[in-house]
Amino acid sequence: MAEVIVQQTLAQSVRFSGVGLHGGAGVNLEIVPAPADHGIVFERADLHAGRAARVPALWHAVGDTRLCTRIENADGVSVSTVEHLMAALAGTGVHNALVRVDGPEVPILDGSARPFARAILQAGLRSQGRAVRVLRLRERVEVSDGAAWAALEPAETLTIDFTIDFDEPGIGHQEYALEMANGAFLRELADARTFCRAADVEAMRSAGLALGGNYENAVVFAGGEVLSPGGLRRRDEPVRHKMLDVMGDLALAGGPILGRYSGVRAGHALTNRLLRALFTRPGAASWEDCGADCRARLPGAGISAGDLAA
Repeated sequence: MAEVIVQQTLAQSVRFSGVGLHGGAGVNLEIVPAPADHGIVFERADLHAGRAARVPALWHAVGDTRLCTRIENADGVSVSTVEHLMAALAGTGVHNALVRVDGPEVPILDGSARPFARAILQAGLRSQGRAVRVLRLRERVEVSDGAAWAALEPAETLTIDFTIDFDEPGIGHQEYALEMANGAFLRELADARTFCRAADVEAMRSAGLALGGNYENAVVFAGGEVLSPGGLRRRDEPVRHKMLDVMGDLALAGGPILGRYSGVRAGHALTNRLLRALFTRPGAASWEDCGADCRARLPGAGISAGDLAA
């Protein structure tokens, strides 16, 4: 029998406490090991127990995509801002986990995926007896909204290629492309924080968003200056964070993707539209077992705590 790469879950549970970026309420979150073929599932611990409180982290469960990704189930139970945690799980090679959260939103922590990834690596991973299923792109799929567009096309490794353009002089035009294999996510993207313009903060709060945002969990730009203490972690931190978001949103496919994602001015909504277009087009992609030859092309393969950016 040909060798296959097996699924992984955490070796032990990890816990986090913080505030929701948009709701502003305090929240506790626990990532619990789960059996093979379980996938990533969120559970609202503050609601009644059982299946009705669980929300699968899948593309067809995505509801609201204003400034974050919210997933919800048929009973109306939802969890918001899942993208940073989903990116950390994908980037560390976690295929199965139950995420218990006692509120409607994942804690923002420092605005990046780094705290989640660090805790997962410290907890360790446990191999399971089922093959990893990867989604291989067979055809190019593209969606657009005005000047913004996103596409997926065949490639041997998940690659993310992203371009942003902001009239804020501290951001401006930025572009970056990266193959996500062998710890690249941890080294290059995991520490990139969410960002905004100071001029947009009041409008977001009037819309009931960014109520938990501050200079410690977001990079705030104003007139070419960075208001957050310590400045930027990387010169092009904004485009890297957009790529982090893409990593998390693509993880809602339900498994690792072998393909190239290209995005220009795209956001959560376009990436989810792209997945919906992909899964509704016959022959555009296919699921297959990940053999030994594809191991090195997975984001979470061959990683260690040393790969995480300091």
